[in-house]
Amino acid sequence: MNYSAELKKFVTSQYVYSAIRITLATVLPCVVLAHFGILKEYFLFPLGTSFVALTDQPGPFIRRRNALTFAIFCFVVVALIASLVMNFKILVFAEIIVFGMFFSLIGVYGQRLAAVGSLSLVVLAIFIDGHLTGINIFKSLLIFTSGCIWFLLIFLVVSTIQPYKLASQMIGENYLQLAEFLKIKANYYQKNPDFSKLTTQVIAKQIEIKNLQEDTRETVFKTRTIVNESTTTSRLLMLMFLNSMDLHEKLMTSESDYEKLQQSFDDSTILVTIHDYLNLLSEEITNIGISLQIGTRAKPMFNLDTELKSLNHHYFDLRNKQISPDNFENFMILRQILMRINEITKEINEIYKVFSQNVKLAKSLSTGLDLRKFMPNEEKLNFKVLRNNISLSSSHFRHALRITIALLLGYSFSLFDFLGLGHTYWILITITAILKPAYSITKKRNLLRLYGTISGAVIAYAILHFVHINQILFAILLLSMIMCFSFLKGRYFWAVLFMTIYVFLSFNFLSPGKIDVIFKDRIVDTIIAGMIASLVSYIVLPVWEHTQNLDLMKKSAESNLIYFQCVISKFLQGGEFDIEDYKVKRKNSIISLANLSDNFQRMISEPKNQQKKLEVVHQFVATSHLITAYTASLSQYVKTDEKYPEIDADGWSRKIEAEMQQTSGILNGQEIDETLKKESRLEPEDSSIEDLILKRRTQIEENDIEALVDPNKISRLTELKNIHDVLELIYDVAKEQRKVIEKYRNEEVKEAVNPIPQQS
Repeated sequence: MNYSAELKKFVTSQYVYSAIRITLATVLPCVVLAHFGILKEYFLFPLGTSFVALTDQPGPFIRRRNALTFAIFCFVVVALIASLVMNFKILVFAEIIVFGMFFSLIGVYGQRLAAVGSLSLVVLAIFIDGHLTGINIFKSLLIFTSGCIWFLLIFLVVSTIQPYKLASQMIGENYLQLAEFLKIKANYYQKNPDFSKLTTQVIAKQIEIKNLQEDTRETVFKTRTIVNESTTTSRLLMLMFLNSMDLHEKLMTSESDYEKLQQSFDDSTILVTIHDYLNLLSEEITNIGISLQIGTRAKPMFNLDTELKSLNHHYFDLRNKQISPDNFENFMILRQILMRINEITKEINEIYKVFSQNVKLAKSLSTGLDLRKFMPNEEKLNFKVLRNNISLSSSHFRHALRITIALLLGYSFSLFDFLGLGHTYWILITITAILKPAYSITKKRNLLRLYGTISGAVIAYAILHFVHINQILFAILLLSMIMCFSFLKGRYFWAVLFMTIYVFLSFNFLSPGKIDVIFKDRIVDTIIAGMIASLVSYIVLPVWEHTQNLDLMKKSAESNLIYFQCVISKFLQGGEFDIEDYKVKRKNSIISLANLSDNFQRMISEPKNQQKKLEVVHQFVATSHLITAYTASLSQYVKTDEKYPEIDADGWSRKIEAEMQQTSGILNGQEIDETLKKESRLEPEDSSIEDLILKRRTQIEENDIEALVDPNKISRLTELKNIHDVLELIYDVAKEQRKVIEKYRNEEVKEAVNPIPQQS
């Protein structure tokens, strides 16, 4: 592992940048207040700042600004009402019900408002018993509101000074994810690879890339200054993001029959050489990503032309020495792989040219795309959407009920004085943090929260026991806050660990000498909250992932069919290729696949009795991934003016589409037309390719074949053979997927006839 690159990736990421901003915005007022000896009296100021800061999600400036403004309004209203009714227990229970339902339900409008809702419930927990407001409620609320507004002002100033920073960092992270994706793909070429493990890693990485691309797409396409502004920076950033999506497709096209490849070249070092070169390309993509995150020009780390030349020389030397009538088709497959690698190398070199800040290149940039078609769908802010989700059939409504019931139980525990709980609001905060719509996520966060809290509490206890110099403690506090906010999105255990440390240190600065009480309360409250969250998530109207499998499989099958039809139509019709229509359908196919894969990953973490048809769903996910990847491989041949009349495109189109339509039909509960079954048994007339292969075999037998050395030249036969093989692979996988779905439906029919009681 390149530890230097890993450190740079982390330090230059948007998460660290955001964490430093939040930390400074929170701590600087504390330093000033502490200097005047009034920090304890005005502690609500930095608290308000940190709460508003945590609602700031990546995205377009206007959406972020509006969300922060709405968050301030919600926080102040919640704090005011909670402070006014805190002495009336009946009203406290009523506000928990109202706020619990409302702030959980606004998640229907997307992740941004879901974050506002969650933090609003945290504010409710903080103010619910009045321990922070004191006697003068309105003064406390004014201080709290001022702290909230303080972060909004900082956000406005920073966004004005660095309008492109977030977009640049997010685009950089796209390249970093693509580098990791390529590194996984490279491992298919190492000695004795674990194919099953690598496939799982590829699918998991596809989910991450999809989620990141969606967030970046919104940030870039919906930010007017990025899309329309004619500055060099805005145009270059747009070009870099579009290039990242094209690079992603090129990386997907490297899908091959790796097991056959390993068997064919097991006695040579060519595959290991490919593995090493792909890792070099991965490091170059990482370098591009880091440079984007920093905001500097990227310079190539290696001489890729020299390295690629060496790789090609290795191949041609092996081919010219060992090619025979029996193995020449294997060399054709390997040659095609090298051509794809060559395309990836060209793409990376082009991206480096963009980094030269060539103004002419930037000004000539015109995507020719209707960017609105690429934006993620987002619910409109109208009451009808909220009203339509007030039903037990809505997963959002069920989640709101679970949150509300859990908060009621948590608050009820705080009323039992004999339990001796000192910081009971921690129970409510922990419940809000742990309890998520999906049971699997709740279960995972529950364990991570417990382990992180215990580990952080032990470390904080040791720090406070051995370190008594305030300056050192303050430095540890700052570092812990930065690390906590940096890890909050991706590594929850570490986020909780550092959060616990800085919470302990904060309390120590405010009330020295109470570390034993804080230690006990923090761990006990976390355990109680975890038990409540776990119980409620399992019992109260759970939404199991298997209930969504069918809809997600339908969407994936339909998207793959449309994607394939778009690509094969160019073979059938020739002429112009609608690149915009193609990219939209490619995007939809990748998103549908990632959503299905993500749902499957969550299902694995659910109770065994809810992992229904797990193996069947896993097979469907794997075959969907292969269909998408092979279709992407096929698409590389339709973006040029080259024509391939030797390929029976009509026959392959009817044959493959018949299998894919059968799959969609079975998923939708339809009877399969006999015509489709006949179509799927068609034999495409690619006899001319077989004739060319026989001719080439004869040439090799008679030693009538030249020794090839030109890396940029590929024979017509190699291209035709690869197209034929890709079409055959798509058909084989589509056929396998249809059989998987037939099995899926047959099991459903058996269950309907002989139902087995299941725990809901």
